[in-house]
Amino acid sequence: MGDFPIHATINASLNALSFVLLMCGYAAIKRGDKEMHRKFMLSAGVTTLIFLVSYLYYHYTVGHVKFKGTGAIAYVYGTILLTHLVLAMVVAVLAPITFRHAFKERWEKHKALAKITFPMWIYVCVTGIIVYFMVYHLYK
Repeated sequence: MGDFPIHATINASLNALSFVLLMCGYAAIKRGDKEMHRKFMLSAGVTTLIFLVSYLYYHYTVGHVKFKGTGAIAYVYGTILLTHLVLAMVVAVLAPITFRHAFKERWEKHKALAKITFPMWIYVCVTGIIVYFMVYHLYK
């Protein structure tokens, strides 16, 4: 288990899984496979919801986890964390709307909003993993 909470590792793993599912969904739609795209994106949505519940529970029980890096790296970390948190909140609003357009078969609206939501969601997944490594492995 090491000297870092296993729950944080689970959260980072859920972020990584969401990233993989999103990329697979993107590849599927680029190939024209709408059914596989739907399955991958729904799986990414469910995985992200599980992550969110797990993340909120973890921080509710553990509280704030302080970053131990100092100097310039603390500013780099702060910038990554701030952009991660802001975009995570935006994705939490946009992703359900994007899904709703798909469920209602409003394909043009779905596609237009997905072009905005997808890159932000990818960024949130990747930066979540970076934050995890910085806090629990690089500067512990």
